[in-house]
Amino acid sequence: MEFIELSPDSSNSALSILGIREQLVHWDKHDTLNLPPKSRFGFVLAGDAVAQFNNGVTCTLPEHSYFSCNEAATIVGGTGFLIELQDYSPLHSIGGPVEKWGRLKYIDGCTDTLLLPPSRLGEPCLNALYFPAGITQTLHTHPSVRIGAVIEGSGMCHTPSGNFALRPGMLFVIPPNALHGFVTSKFPMTVVAYHPDSDSGPRDDDHPMINRTIVNGTSAKHIEAIRTL
Repeated sequence: MEFIELSPDSSNSALSILGIREQLVHWDKHDTLNLPPKSRFGFVLAGDAVAQFNNGVTCTLPEHSYFSCNEAATIVGGTGFLIELQDYSPLHSIGGPVEKWGRLKYIDGCTDTLLLPPSRLGEPCLNALYFPAGITQTLHTHPSVRIGAVIEGSGMCHTPSGNFALRPGMLFVIPPNALHGFVTSKFPMTVVAYHPDSDSGPRDDDHPMINRTIVNGTSAKHIEAIRTL
């Protein structure tokens, strides 16, 4: 199966069957989540949520805001989801609401924005993907899993197994190497997508701080003798 809808009751069993280590936690406006320390990405699908983190930060998370954390937290209000991460400790970050159009050009008229970027090359990330109305995306695959949510608009996911309707608030998973393409008709659509890995991002020998440190006209990137071991 190239596309699987994730429901609150069965999402983690579906992910486990696919061999995906990440786990999902759903919440709605009636819940109070008391979360133990764990690495997480989070997203507010509807309404406003209030988050109190164990590091002393308390904040209101408006609809379509996002965050990453690795400490204990309490979340009240709104509707949203958490992706519990494995073998990764993210920076504590809070952002949003998601903008109406992407900062980067993608394919077939679509754009995207890196919401929670990797702090180092290879680390997980959270992205927003924007589809204009009337888009038929080129069929394609990804080398790793994609866990996504439709946050605005509607469309279809076209696969060799059939077409799957996409609606606001819907969570889904696309397994590695599954052939698929998104389609919109009269209305645009916005999706957030979790990637468990990345092939771009900073490295110890390639990041803005070291690249733009110049010694006698040469970037410190190229001077191994002074680079921190």
